[in-house]
Amino acid sequence: MTTIAVAGRWSRRRLARKPLAIAAWAVLALYVVVILAGPLVVSGDPLAQSSDQLLPAFSPGHLLGTDDLGRDQLVRLLHGGQPLLLVSVASTALAAVLGSALGMIAGFFGRVPDTVVMRSMDIVLAFPLVLVAILMVAVLGGGAVNMIIAITVSQIPYFARLARNLTLRERTHDYVRSARALGVSGGTVLRREILPNLTGSLLVQATSTLAIAAGLASALSYLGLGLNASTPDWGYMVKAGQEFMFSNPGLVLQPGLLITVFAVACNFAGDDLGDALGSRK
Repeated sequence: MTTIAVAGRWSRRRLARKPLAIAAWAVLALYVVVILAGPLVVSGDPLAQSSDQLLPAFSPGHLLGTDDLGRDQLVRLLHGGQPLLLVSVASTALAAVLGSALGMIAGFFGRVPDTVVMRSMDIVLAFPLVLVAILMVAVLGGGAVNMIIAITVSQIPYFARLARNLTLRERTHDYVRSARALGVSGGTVLRREILPNLTGSLLVQATSTLAIAAGLASALSYLGLGLNASTPDWGYMVKAGQEFMFSNPGLVLQPGLLITVFAVACNFAGDDLGDALGSRK
């Protein structure tokens, strides 16, 4: 009876979370479609200035109004999502690949590789994420590529730690011992035997990391360390619009809400993916 009761409670929680999970995946899909196809459907130059300055939302010819330079807010929001999506996805993918590789090597071979890799990760983790990203961009300079590098470096330790811990568990299993007894090289065992069993947990981590990467990219742009001011970007749009927060709050609330909803949707999607794959982050 106890087992049945526990299973029943788990099922109710799962059903209760299902609408949120579906909504999260739908929101992420909508973001991708709108960000990629929106600029093709809604024509306009995000940098074109006009005399229609600080128009409120639902103004004639400007659905979401205009900024202080008369630039159409809707067009800028559609174009501004592309850098965020590019930087977030690219940095998360790179961090997942590099961090997982380092963590698997450390966990499988142990001793010197383990000590070198994990102590290096500890050094990075000793600093706040934002500070690591700011320091990297300050050294490398602004731009999308340098933002990707900075965010990747700040996220690698989380994938490395997860991959190491999972590899330590997997290497004690019989299938790994059998492969090693047959003379299979360590690299082949990692690639063919261990990696497939880590994929689920790493995907869950990557989905949640996507939200952090989006937040870091927006923060760098807000601080003026991201893309140049001539490129539409949600983080920079928040900064540029805060001067008019009380006279035209949409300039801040619109991009800020888009960033928040994207991050929240990534977290809910990561939780649902973890439940579906039976793994924990």
